[in-house]
Amino acid sequence: MSDIRIGISGWNYAPWRGVFFPKNLPQDRELEYASRQFRTIEINGSFYSLQAPASYMKWYSSTPGDFIFAVKANRYITHVQRLKEAARPIANFFASGILALKEKLGPILWQFPPNMRFDPERFEAFVRLLPQDTQAAARMAENRDPWMRGRSLVETDRKRSLRHAIEVRHESFRNPRFSRLLKRHKIAWVVSHSSNAWPYFEEVTADFVYVRLHGEGALYSGGYGSRALDRWAKKARDWAAGKCGRDVFVYFDNDAKVRAPFDAQLLEKRLEAEGRLAA
Repeated sequence: MSDIRIGISGWNYAPWRGVFFPKNLPQDRELEYASRQFRTIEINGSFYSLQAPASYMKWYSSTPGDFIFAVKANRYITHVQRLKEAARPIANFFASGILALKEKLGPILWQFPPNMRFDPERFEAFVRLLPQDTQAAARMAENRDPWMRGRSLVETDRKRSLRHAIEVRHESFRNPRFSRLLKRHKIAWVVSHSSNAWPYFEEVTADFVYVRLHGEGALYSGGYGSRALDRWAKKARDWAAGKCGRDVFVYFDNDAKVRAPFDAQLLEKRLEAEGRLAA
């Protein structure tokens, strides 16, 4: 049976304290609190720097048993190297501790910058590197850089399938070759809404759908009104419907003015009212 999970992109934001988070809640308990409000959260600190295994272990132990993390891949791969000589940086990313999330490890997000165009050969080589299960990821992690030894995790407790999602922001990706590539490798093409900051794509290419909502009207700060939330509820419901229904992950990234957690709660309430989510 398909599942719909609504969540937020990150949780460690100072303006949220005393607004979304209860007043005087210790910062080291913010994830514990947020994970009781949502069934999934996107880890985005991993985009800015490689995290440590101890952090992933702490995040795992702080969240409920049925919780799912999405993990945003490190920008060194996607924005600095722009997929050049990608094998070792990808190994470093998988060695940084994400396998410590065990059964709570959900989709891995690969986000690319707005000025990066579709290069068929480069993307073909990249997706072939992506491990399809945790055992393959552990084997890849063994090829990490020497400087990571002593601060890495290169084993998994069991074999689990991995899901990958790619977010692109350039019109050149509106290309049948890109779509076919994602479908062939069962990678989700992220549905990324940004109020015209970059092109909007909405094509299902995998057995799950990954949505990122960056703000309506204003990037990262615009809130989603009632009509917009109704539209996103319908989309999520339609993607998850029927025998071929897909799991749906929706993350609100309009965090600048503390809109994300409240918009996520409102969307979740709409789906709960329709019986799509457990109350």
